[in-house]
Amino acid sequence: MDKDVKADIAAAMVGGPGVGGMASQNRSEDEESTGVKDVKRTAAQAFSGGGLVPKRRSSSRSIKRKKFDDELVESSLAKSSTRVKGQPVIEPIRCSGTEPSSNEKKKQISKSTTSLTPPLTMVMAPSPITKRVKKSKQPLQITKDLGRWKPTDDLLLINAVLQTTDLTSVHLGVKFSCRFTLREIQERWYALLYDPVISKLAWQAMRQLHPEAIAAIQSKALFSQAEEALLAKISSNSQPKLEVFQDLLNKNPSVFYPSRTAKSLLVHWQLLKQYYLLDDQSVQPLPKADQVLNFSDAEQMVDDAKLKDSRDEVLEHELMVADRHQKREIKQLEQELPRWQVLVDSITGMNSPDFDNQTLAALRGRMVRYLMRSREITLGRATKDKQIDVDLSLEGPAWKISRQQGVIKLKNNGDFFIANEGRRPIYIDGRPVLSGNKWKLNNNSVLEIAGLRFVFLINQELISLIKAETAKMNQQ
Repeated sequence: MDKDVKADIAAAMVGGPGVGGMASQNRSEDEESTGVKDVKRTAAQAFSGGGLVPKRRSSSRSIKRKKFDDELVESSLAKSSTRVKGQPVIEPIRCSGTEPSSNEKKKQISKSTTSLTPPLTMVMAPSPITKRVKKSKQPLQITKDLGRWKPTDDLLLINAVLQTTDLTSVHLGVKFSCRFTLREIQERWYALLYDPVISKLAWQAMRQLHPEAIAAIQSKALFSQAEEALLAKISSNSQPKLEVFQDLLNKNPSVFYPSRTAKSLLVHWQLLKQYYLLDDQSVQPLPKADQVLNFSDAEQMVDDAKLKDSRDEVLEHELMVADRHQKREIKQLEQELPRWQVLVDSITGMNSPDFDNQTLAALRGRMVRYLMRSREITLGRATKDKQIDVDLSLEGPAWKISRQQGVIKLKNNGDFFIANEGRRPIYIDGRPVLSGNKWKLNNNSVLEIAGLRFVFLINQELISLIKAETAKMNQQ
């Protein structure tokens, strides 16, 4: 009995732990090993694919391969992302076997873009403000540098350098509007050549100069060496007339500056003769004195105290009486001037227009007279598309005048102002009014617009009534 029980227990032990038990134990170990492998695989995917530290993919080929669905990148994120280089991008860890499809990836990317765009726009918004501030500071510095140099000085500098090709000679021989040192002249010439901003501003300012001012500046141009060489050939013993220098200009038009005249050549030849710079004077011996005596030196040598005469009281009394008499006559002529003006106007036919109660002022030209009957009128050139109050093309050729060249307004205090709204300047009594600027108009002011000249006449009686009415309104 005991033997049978022991045999059954031994068989059970052999069948359970021996065969079945070992099989179940091996199965559990295999399941544990597969589970560990799955965990390692997911961890490796997390670290290598979309984990804490992104793995950068690059290609050594010159042409990169096309991007497929598993490599989609939003272009807006690539351009506008401002993350710090080296900062990790955190993404969710996915286990193997649950790989999302391409449509799900697109949805996730679109969600990420919608969530990322607002903070990116907030970060990138302040940058254009700083750029605008920097650009606004630049013209202020330019205007500071251009303060002393006027358009006339720039034109003088350019003409003198083209004539002499020597900045030292320009510094010694040219008289500018203010005193410039040699270094300042060199810096200005360098800026006109190589600084695009300063050269453009200087060129625009020189183009606005009046033709008479340009002619006056060109007449002061320095003489070149070739011009002085031709003048030096004229003998010092001769007494040349203007015809000789005019003939010299006609024979050598390419050598002499275009603004040279026979009189200017004569004056410069006399200056060369005074300082012994003519060709035939180089052979003659110079004066014994160290310096050639000229008129200014002789004037300094004269003692003014010796030239003074004794005081004559009788002569001074007579001069004082004559001065009083002349002043009295001047006052009488000023009082009689309006009477004589009527006589002169009746003879010449240039009498002032008879204003009615509605005409505030008149703009009189050589051919046409325009009446101003409203407080604001526009000047310019009328076209089919645009009509204006004063068509200047009726006076003469107005193809250089803008369609709306200017506006004349009457203010409450009785003053007339003209505003230039065209490209070309308007000259009022010889003074240029550039585009965008205003200027006051007085009675008998002369307006010049692209070669057309007009006289601005004011109805003084009507303007005085308007002033009186505005004064009453202000008192009330």
